[in-house]
Amino acid sequence: MQTKTPKNHGALISQLESKRLFDKDANGQDATPWKVFTIMSEFVNGFEFLRHHKKAVTIFGSARSGFPERAYRDARLLAHHLARDGFAVITGGGPGIMEAANRGAHEAGGTSVGLNIKLKYEQHVNEYVTESADFQYFFVRKTMLSLASQICIFFPGGYGTLDELFDILTLIQTEKIPRVPLVLVNKEYWTPLLAWIEEHLYRRNRAVEEKDLGLYYLADDADEAYRLIRKLVREKKVPL
Repeated sequence: MQTKTPKNHGALISQLESKRLFDKDANGQDATPWKVFTIMSEFVNGFEFLRHHKKAVTIFGSARSGFPERAYRDARLLAHHLARDGFAVITGGGPGIMEAANRGAHEAGGTSVGLNIKLKYEQHVNEYVTESADFQYFFVRKTMLSLASQICIFFPGGYGTLDELFDILTLIQTEKIPRVPLVLVNKEYWTPLLAWIEEHLYRRNRAVEEKDLGLYYLADDADEAYRLIRKLVREKKVPL
């Protein structure tokens, strides 16, 4: 299968320059001011890269292959549907669920975006990404993933996926960002966590309010998630 060569909108300074700036200089002085500069450059570069995607959805999920094939299949199918509806599909650019979503968007002839993180053991951009940007810092990349889209969709994942979910939930709860639909796909995976939130966070400890339990939606598979998203669009609950 032939795919488009990704457009790599790299950082404003090279990875080699970044490493040099992160280390102490020749006199042993702290290079922190230069770190601030590189962080700022990643934010500027990221927002510039994403600003032309006026209608987008971010799909989160595991980079690992330990989840059932169903999760990969649902992510691919849902991304395909949404790309055909004109949504740019944005992921973290890696393997697993991210690859599935990019693949579905690519196969639909849509926009398939990957925001890749630079790791010690480099994470390669999956072959279905047609536009990519690289990030040195997880928190900058997470900001881009969080603010890029009008819908955030979460498939099964590990610490990274949970971190992204709770970060966005907190930002919406505290009204630091506009409310966007958060759609959790795969009831078998998410129901135990949501039951714990309702029982322990809300009922037993009042660590959240009852209204906070309504900040997310739960769907079992790609078809149910797609029907839900179309309903939210019709009801103008998606800030397009």
